[in-house]
Amino acid sequence: MQFYFDKKRENDPHALPDGEVFFADAGELGEDEEGEPNEAGWYWWACFPGYLPNSLPMGPFRTRKAALENAREGVVVDY
Repeated sequence: MQFYFDKKRENDPHALPDGEVFFADAGELGEDEEGEPNEAGWYWWACFPGYLPNSLPMGPFRTRKAALENAREGVVVDY
């Protein structure tokens, strides 16, 4: 699910989403810093509008809603 960090941009017909929330199975995203497979769960990452992700996946979260809320928490978008 793609989303806008700044919810005010959702109704702009010229704006593109700049984030994505997704579910990943255990190990699907590789390993953590200790060499263990990443846990299954909901993750988010930032994307330059119209491009591939430009951040590491953040998570896991128990729900899609929790991942989205965490992504938007304290984010200041300045385009």
